[in-house]
Amino acid sequence: MHSYLESLNWRYATKKFETDKKISERDLNLLLEATRLSASSFGLQPYHVFVVTDPEIRTQLKEVSWGQAQITDASHLFVFANKKTFGPELIDSYLTEVSNVREIPQEGLKAYGDFMKSKLVPLPEEAKESWAAKQTYLAVGNLLSAAGVMEIDSCPMEGFEAEAYDRILKLDAKDLTTSVVVALGYRSEEDETQHFKKVRRPKESLFTHI
Repeated sequence: MHSYLESLNWRYATKKFETDKKISERDLNLLLEATRLSASSFGLQPYHVFVVTDPEIRTQLKEVSWGQAQITDASHLFVFANKKTFGPELIDSYLTEVSNVREIPQEGLKAYGDFMKSKLVPLPEEAKESWAAKQTYLAVGNLLSAAGVMEIDSCPMEGFEAEAYDRILKLDAKDLTTSVVVALGYRSEEDETQHFKKVRRPKESLFTHI
């Protein structure tokens, strides 16, 4: 097991996966839980994650993903789909969970709920979708880091036709749209990119202490 920083250095955007090596059910459940525990604005998690293993569906998705082999070759494919719009029901549903988990009367959460609604519900539809899409990237970051610690390879992907994904996965009926995709599995020995040195901006150009 790597240390956290070792894991971040170990992981890379895997281009070629070992097609015959699959993520175990135990490890898959750990990845799902790491994703579920991700931070999000107000804790609302305005998205759904589809774990795609069906070969036929993945073949269709590959055709609208620039033909990238990771879509079909990886062990599992996570498709993050954010809400396109929402109303007060998103907040009410969350507050019901808060009430149940923390054993707090719902009336005691009304002021907090009203505050969230005042900030989110009046937003234009385009802003709502943009805000929801941003939340998926917080979850993706958690997933990538967890996979790295577990020595499971990953490749976050934006190279796809979102409208085609929505059609294939029938997301319109769920008021969802595809935001980002993550292929997960195990690197192939033939993937030359695993030997490339990691390149990131130097600290002095990335951080400013004020």
